[in-house]
Amino acid sequence: LLGEGIPGDKIYVTGNTVVDALYQNLKLAGDGRDVLKRLGLDEQGFFLVTVHRQENVDDRGRFSGILCGLELLNERFGFPIVYPVHPRAEKMMKQFGLKPRGVRLIEPLDYLSFIVLESCARLVLTDSGGVQEETCILRVPCVTLRYSTERPETLEVGSNVLAGTEPKSIVEKAEIMLNRKRDWPNPFGDGKAGRRIVEVLINKFEDKDS
Repeated sequence: LLGEGIPGDKIYVTGNTVVDALYQNLKLAGDGRDVLKRLGLDEQGFFLVTVHRQENVDDRGRFSGILCGLELLNERFGFPIVYPVHPRAEKMMKQFGLKPRGVRLIEPLDYLSFIVLESCARLVLTDSGGVQEETCILRVPCVTLRYSTERPETLEVGSNVLAGTEPKSIVEKAEIMLNRKRDWPNPFGDGKAGRRIVEVLINKFEDKDS
């Protein structure tokens, strides 16, 4: 903002409201462990996958590389790999004739069920920017199945690593993250951004004489 010429006295650091929303939704989900029971999963006993971006699923080479990497992960570490399949990904998987082994394909989940799974996973592998944020906030190690990210903060604090779509790289980066301590600082805030924003607005615009 300073680089854009905004005066410093008009800038307020509040944190990202995505943290507020995630904490609120986890509360709404309640215990939420019924999704683990329903899927027969143990907390910290599975890997969670999301792959849906056009650049990955519409490219047979990339999509095949990712699925092969997931198969190798299952062989190497033995954890169930749960993949809620986006309709687009399911369509392209069938079109390309891809039949991943060692990967449990399930129907898409509602958001509350998904974030419960996300919070309970041993490792998350994804091509989603939002999931990269959420895993960082939840202190769940993340491997990004892309070659770049719009969430560089997650790389800087160590919650996330870029693996691309090559099977060998996916396995190598997953092993790195599985051995990483979950003690990174959350660069997105403490979940009180909304409150700070309201306080700033009140202090700035409230009529002191009213």
